[in-house]
Amino acid sequence: MWHEITTLLYKELLLEWKQKYAFNGLLLYVLSMVVVIALAMAGSLNPLSWNILYWIIILFVAINAVAKSFMSEKIGHLRYLYALASPSSIMIAKLIYNWILLFLISGLTLFFHAFLGGIDIAKPAVMLALILLGSGSLSANLTLVTAISAQAENRTTLLAVLSFPLVIPILLMLIRISRSAIEGLASTNNDRLWMLMGMTVVLAVLSTILFPFVWRE
Repeated sequence: MWHEITTLLYKELLLEWKQKYAFNGLLLYVLSMVVVIALAMAGSLNPLSWNILYWIIILFVAINAVAKSFMSEKIGHLRYLYALASPSSIMIAKLIYNWILLFLISGLTLFFHAFLGGIDIAKPAVMLALILLGSGSLSANLTLVTAISAQAENRTTLLAVLSFPLVIPILLMLIRISRSAIEGLASTNNDRLWMLMGMTVVLAVLSTILFPFVWRE
């Protein structure tokens, strides 16, 4: 199983390295949004608003990044994967790949957003750790939803409807926890942090368990 996961993950990373269209497109989108926000606010953006806008950008990036996991795959490629590896291996490889992609984009977005927005982050190490955890949460949430939505005709609408109930609580927790890292507050929101970690683990496990039923369809 682990050989299948590493092989599939290597395949995803190799294709992304060769094509780079997804990564470059997301990076261009992020940079455009950050430049527009920086020019519109003209240095008057307070840390709380900066934090909210940052995670909203990450949410849209996550939806666009993870949506291509199954929606952009051709039917012949999916049939080849069906014969090549087990459903659990495919899902775990997709989860890890989306996690890596979201973390890289989120880290670059943080750099652009902080540099152009003129915001000093009091606890950058804590913020990076939160980005790593947040990327995993969004990846675990959206990957399975994308696999389900890919089976329907109106994929985009179904993706938004299915992901909304779980994305909103995750986004609110990320905004509240990251505020402590940005403003250097003494409170670390340990309860919310453990809750977010628990949700990430539960979503990842459920995705691995439920995906074989979706995959057979």
